[in-house]
Amino acid sequence: MAEFVTGLDMSRQFYQEAVRPILDASFPGLPHSAALLGRGSEVLGFDDEMSTDHNWEPRVLLFLREEDRARHGDAVGAALRRGLPLRFRGRPTDHGIHALRGYFLELLDVEIEGDLEARDWLTFAEQQLRMITAGAVYHDDVGLQDVRDRFAYYPHDVWLYLLAAGWWRIHPEANLVGRAGSVGDELGSALIGSRLVHDLMRLCFLMERQYAPYSKWFGTAFSRLACAAELSPVLWKALQAQTWPERENALLAAYEQVATMHNALRITPTVPTQEHQLWERPFKVLWGDFPGALLAQIQDPAVKRIAERWPAGGVDQLRDLLLGPRSRGRLLRVFE
Repeated sequence: MAEFVTGLDMSRQFYQEAVRPILDASFPGLPHSAALLGRGSEVLGFDDEMSTDHNWEPRVLLFLREEDRARHGDAVGAALRRGLPLRFRGRPTDHGIHALRGYFLELLDVEIEGDLEARDWLTFAEQQLRMITAGAVYHDDVGLQDVRDRFAYYPHDVWLYLLAAGWWRIHPEANLVGRAGSVGDELGSALIGSRLVHDLMRLCFLMERQYAPYSKWFGTAFSRLACAAELSPVLWKALQAQTWPERENALLAAYEQVATMHNALRITPTVPTQEHQLWERPFKVLWGDFPGALLAQIQDPAVKRIAERWPAGGVDQLRDLLLGPRSRGRLLRVFE
């Protein structure tokens, strides 16, 4: 069996050996950018042999300046259709021709030349941001990398707000693991525990300043975070626990580790943690005022106004809300 070649490498070869020669011969000097962005396990760097069973092929996105796409886009497309092999390294080939503005308008519903406000950042799904900042750029004459750099990560105060909202997702439910288990509902307790594990993992992505991918690759991407080697075994204990006290203890240990990660960032004064039993019930929770410490550091007036309300977080942290990018206009009003 031939050695597996990743989609990123395959597409790089496809551009350099097949696409670029056609452009140079038919449109010498035409400014363009070439990249692999958007959907696909290969864009995120998580593809393997199984990924090749559907929608996995050497492909490249070409970006032209707005005026060049209007003038030459059809001719470029025709030249590529005539000149490109139907198969490259044994796989069907694909390409697309875009202008930067139109591509990012379609993907994020945002004008790339305009200012990005705090509420804009809160309505971009992390997976979408990862789709445009992962992948690879193979050639760049028209400023594609500059646009990617704009979306490299959240502005500082937006980041602080999302961290605060992440902690707020955890605090109200921490004691419910024991409460559900105490009435014999181990399934319900495990479900709550798994949600808390997910929320702690999402906090870790935020702390390491990486966009989280969607569910299929969430755990894989987490395993590559710096904190994963130490934290993963504790999270596994929480998920595999058969009784609520075991689950509770594992979550307390995980909370403490993530709290230590926060304090190591030194983005707030050190936040102490303390074990509590709410209303003297026999359920232990660990509490530290991370939301308060984080919100106190926010300086941007726009983020402050958003933070003064209930800390809903960004679109990824709003419970039970699945909206496409074209719904972003309505969602913006949540943060007005």
